[in-house]
Amino acid sequence: MDFENALAEEIWTAKYRFSPAPGEGDSTIDATIARVAAAVAEVEVEALRPVWRARFEDALRDFRFIPAGRILAGAGTERSVTLFNCFVMGTIPDSLEGIFAHLREAAMTMQQGGGVGMDFSTIRPSGSAVRGVGAEASGPLSFMDCWNAMCRTVESAGQRRGAMMGCLRIDHPDIEAFMDAKRDPARLRNFNVSVLVPDSFMQVLAADGDWPLVFGGQCYRTVKARALWERLMRATYDTAEPGVIFVDRVNAANNLAHCESIAASNPCGEQMLPPYGACLLGSINLARLVERPFADGAELDEEALADLTRTAVRFLDNVIDLSRYPLFEQESEARAKRRIGLGITGLADALLFCGATYGSSAAVALTRRWLGVIKREAYRASAMLAEEKGSFPTYDEVMLERPNIASLDAETRALIEAYGLRNGCLTSIAPTGTTSLLAGNVSSGIEPVFAYAYTRRIRQPDGSTREQAVEDYAMQVWRREKGDLPPPEALFVSAQTLTPSDHLTMQAAAQALIDSSISKTVNCPEDINFDAFADIYIEGYHLGCKGLTTYRPNPVTGSILSTTPTPKVDAVVATDQALAPRAEALDGTTYKLRWPDGPHAVYVTINDVESGEGRRPFEIFVNSKNNEHYAWTLALTRMISAVFRRAADVSFVAEELKAVFDPRGGGWIHGRYVPSLPAAIGGVIERHIAGLEPGEGAAPAAPSADHQAAADPGVQAVPRSCPHCGAAALIKSEGCASCLECGYSRCS
Repeated sequence: MDFENALAEEIWTAKYRFSPAPGEGDSTIDATIARVAAAVAEVEVEALRPVWRARFEDALRDFRFIPAGRILAGAGTERSVTLFNCFVMGTIPDSLEGIFAHLREAAMTMQQGGGVGMDFSTIRPSGSAVRGVGAEASGPLSFMDCWNAMCRTVESAGQRRGAMMGCLRIDHPDIEAFMDAKRDPARLRNFNVSVLVPDSFMQVLAADGDWPLVFGGQCYRTVKARALWERLMRATYDTAEPGVIFVDRVNAANNLAHCESIAASNPCGEQMLPPYGACLLGSINLARLVERPFADGAELDEEALADLTRTAVRFLDNVIDLSRYPLFEQESEARAKRRIGLGITGLADALLFCGATYGSSAAVALTRRWLGVIKREAYRASAMLAEEKGSFPTYDEVMLERPNIASLDAETRALIEAYGLRNGCLTSIAPTGTTSLLAGNVSSGIEPVFAYAYTRRIRQPDGSTREQAVEDYAMQVWRREKGDLPPPEALFVSAQTLTPSDHLTMQAAAQALIDSSISKTVNCPEDINFDAFADIYIEGYHLGCKGLTTYRPNPVTGSILSTTPTPKVDAVVATDQALAPRAEALDGTTYKLRWPDGPHAVYVTINDVESGEGRRPFEIFVNSKNNEHYAWTLALTRMISAVFRRAADVSFVAEELKAVFDPRGGGWIHGRYVPSLPAAIGGVIERHIAGLEPGEGAAPAAPSADHQAAADPGVQAVPRSCPHCGAAALIKSEGCASCLECGYSRCS
């Protein structure tokens, strides 16, 4: 197997080639693949080793499945290193002896090649009394400085600097100092930092309330939630950190919530893990699975994707038994839950090959389709492994009710009910930085293409850097297939030209199909308005993301990558732009929707704005006297309104809502079966959008009440909300305004 370019071969030589002495070890990349496949197959019973060695080699060949770097570098070498890329360390005690014992554990883990994450929320705030010695505590940041110095000193597995994630809860009394810590360009440089934000804070923020800062049951002081949030956003706006982890959502969606609690993530954020949690990573290269790239009707080979997923699950499960562990506690945790993190890389390139623009509704649909195949086949493979080798020790049937498993198809759930699961968690999407370069510079993880031609700074063993020109894999294929034809700008979008909402749309679409989390950076233009920047995090929360990281060019952090001018590609213009702020008054239409199982009508109001291409939806409100639906309809309207304001093509919103079914059963509306109330709302949005479309030169106009009644007798248009009861049920007849719900009436 040949490398795509010189940089890929150089990365293999420097990071993944086993060469204990001149003339020994891996002579080629094929030798590396054979070494890794043989080592992982050794876990199988003797009679099956040749079969699985061949299957593993086939999966690894052509970089179709790419194990994480620790596996490529360490499997089959007899080095005393771990094959796990990431760990979260144990809960740090609030004592000097305990803190430094955990510092030692982190150093041991990093020395063997593992990145580490820690929650520092358990350390008392600065200024607190230290009983028995008459002193004051220095707080968690002072101890983070100790971790930072250790990381700078310890070389990770002899090949790279260590990586760390430091987390602190947003209710910790030292949270403001934590938020501002990386404003100092010299401080905590070996850390990524994230704030743990619970749902309760987001609720207080929405209500513009006060937020207590507490430790050990004692409230140290109270601050305005909005002021604290703005401070966090300002720090992130200025320095690209801290990130945000929505920690309650992480725990609520965790397959293993019955036996663990999560309070930290690995350094890149794709693995939210319990104390001493560890996870193996590996990625399926979607770019290698598209047949006839750029051809009309190009498709990803989903049969090959399914087969590759099944092989990858077995491969990673075997590595759990093959790997060494820096600490006994890490081994116990890994073997008890057998967590793996199977993900993807090359997504953006695969979308390009299939003619789908990253961030578009077509790209969202394909991403969901492909990840849906991976999710289904991963769970089926794990269930069949459980039949063959046994479930993981802490498996419990209560897991069948966890969101990730409850949403599986009936056949897959039946397999799990029959055999259990071999692995507690199965999927995660990592950043795949150097391994994507190894595979010919395919797009990394779930990220869009950074740029189609750019310069990469490569760190040398002596600490210096050199520059290397790099071209994206999809661009290489385009030139090979199309010669010198310029690529279509509307298709070849990049991280530099996409809007933040495009990034969020893709992250949220993927998160719904991923067990753990996703390493994803939302790139923002340097001149983005601060309020618009802060809205990214609110929007991400309402879209269901578990965590968010943004990057806005700033003088503190610098950049590993820099673009170089390439006129054919870099002049790309984003297809979807954010709209102007809301006008004081908007025109729209309110629709009355009767849902069969509800005593009260539901009113859907859609307001529009004029854009360069005509009228388009700008915001939506859903109201009813039935409070049962209040929470989810409020969340739904905020999310849909955010999409309306930022996306050019919003037709996918109606399509997605119409696909929602209610497990309690849907309802019949005037002779048509509708699977759920959200689906009925999706139908209203669809008909509203259709009414805005101009016909043969006619100016677009909002649909009339008669038009809506003809389209669906169960939906009626009414003009406004009642000032007395708030229901959207106020009609005007013969000069008088009357409310159909409460009877309010006023005549002019």
